[in-house]
Amino acid sequence: MLELIIFAGLAVVVLFQLYSVLGRRVGRQPEDNAGDPALATVKPARLEGEEPQAAEAAEGVALSGLAAVRARDSSFDLSRFLGGAKSAYEMVVTAFAAGDRDTLRNLLAPGILASFDAEIARRETEGRTEVVEFSHPPRADLEKADVTGDTAQVTVRFLAEFRSRTKGPEGEGVDDRRTAELWTFERNLKSRDPNWILVRVDAAEA
Repeated sequence: MLELIIFAGLAVVVLFQLYSVLGRRVGRQPEDNAGDPALATVKPARLEGEEPQAAEAAEGVALSGLAAVRARDSSFDLSRFLGGAKSAYEMVVTAFAAGDRDTLRNLLAPGILASFDAEIARRETEGRTEVVEFSHPPRADLEKADVTGDTAQVTVRFLAEFRSRTKGPEGEGVDDRRTAELWTFERNLKSRDPNWILVRVDAAEA
């Protein structure tokens, strides 16, 4: 009988300790989140096939760079853009050398067009002409991209080699050039016109 009483007492002690462990709340419980707005907010899951930047935009995250451009223009493709930028680079450089204002007018913003036109007028006054020949297509790399309001800007770094043939009062000259420049293209994202125009040209390190 004494042994049974001892075993019964031990069983009570073990059961009490087990209850103390299992009944204890470990960590944060679901109901704890009800009083904490920050923890109660759950970000929506990204749908299958949804672009990552679109999901971020839906969550109210501020986008920048290419993500910001693509969020506003789903048709934007970087490789296609850079291909078009290289073609525009050759057209602008060639038209500027030839004094082709009509071509430049379709590719340049008014401010930069005025600068180009002033230089063309100076060459014409001095009786100089120039022809540019590219030995191969320029190299174009993305430098930066961003969106401000409804305006998207993409800056491209161009590395180019071309031959310039000039004629002037002192005679003819040939100059082989290597250039490194940053060209910034701009587009109004609300416009139906898909074309980008050149708004800025800066020198860059090769």
